[in-house]
Amino acid sequence: MKKDSLMILIAGPYRSGTNDDPVLMEQNLRRLEDAALPIFRAGHIPVIGEWFALPLLKVAGSKYLGDPIYEEILHPVAARIITKCDGILRLAGASKGADEDVRIAKERGLPVYYRLEDVPVS
Repeated sequence: MKKDSLMILIAGPYRSGTNDDPVLMEQNLRRLEDAALPIFRAGHIPVIGEWFALPLLKVAGSKYLGDPIYEEILHPVAARIITKCDGILRLAGASKGADEDVRIAKERGLPVYYRLEDVPVS
């Protein structure tokens, strides 16, 4: 990894706007993941909170969206990841979780990118 490589959290809608429809949630996750390859090719390490949270939810025994285990894990994972990241790419779309990620990033002085084109090339 190059010294100037960044770890960038990709934040955007996952559950928001889906009425908990698993097909729409999968489409939202795919949209987040579609941004990962260009970030990698720009010389960085892309991360998505759901990549960490979804396996943890399964192991922890979450039974449904929004259950106590879900609330314990999903958004707190992203908050912890941000402490290891160098920036955030905030994809468009309403998302309280992604907005919270941006708030935390700004509080920590991290850059927030709103377009893939704004992510610097390493």
